[in-house]
Amino acid sequence: MLTLPNLLTLSRILAVPLLVFLLWKPSWWDYGITFILYCIVGITDYFDGYLARAQGTVSRLGVFLDPIADKIMVAAVIIMLVSSRASSGEPVIHGFHIIPALVILLREIIVSGLREFLAGLQVSIPVSQLAKWKTTFQLVSLGGLILAGAAPQWPLVHLAALVFLWAAAALTLVTGWDYLRAGLKHMD
Repeated sequence: MLTLPNLLTLSRILAVPLLVFLLWKPSWWDYGITFILYCIVGITDYFDGYLARAQGTVSRLGVFLDPIADKIMVAAVIIMLVSSRASSGEPVIHGFHIIPALVILLREIIVSGLREFLAGLQVSIPVSQLAKWKTTFQLVSLGGLILAGAAPQWPLVHLAALVFLWAAAALTLVTGWDYLRAGLKHMD
C-alpha cells in the first residue's frame, strides 16, 4: 500500500502546510523557497502516476489520493496568493484576476461532489487528457505567480503567470462541463 508512487502523492499533501506557512507573510526570500518547494512537489504529480503505471503498482489508495493532493495544493496556494501581499503591497492575485481563481476553486468543489455522488452509483468518470492539461496549466500558472513574488523586478513573469491562470480557468470550465455533462446522464 505504501508504494513509492503513493509516498510521492502523500508528500504533496504533507507539503501543503509548509507551502501555506511560507506564503503566510512572505518576503522575496520566502517566495523563492516556496517556488523551489512548489516545483519539487509539482514534479511528484507527474512521477507518482508514471511510476505507478510503469511498476504496475496502481492502487486504489493512489487513485483516491492523487486528485485530492492536487486539489488541496491548488486550493491552498490560490487562497494564499489571493491573501498574501507581494512587495508592491497588493496580493499576487488581485482585481479581476480573482475570477479565474474562483472558477478553478468552484469547479474543483463541483467535480468532487459529482464524483462522490457518482461513486455511490458505482459510476466512474475517467480523467480526460484535457483535464491533465488543465492541471498542468494550473500548476504552471501558480508556480509562475509564486516566482513573481520572489522576483518583482521581472513583471513579465507575473503577466505570463496570469495569462496561464486565465488559460487554466478556461480549460477548467471546459473540463468541468464535460464532467457535469457525463454525470447528468446518471441523475434522475
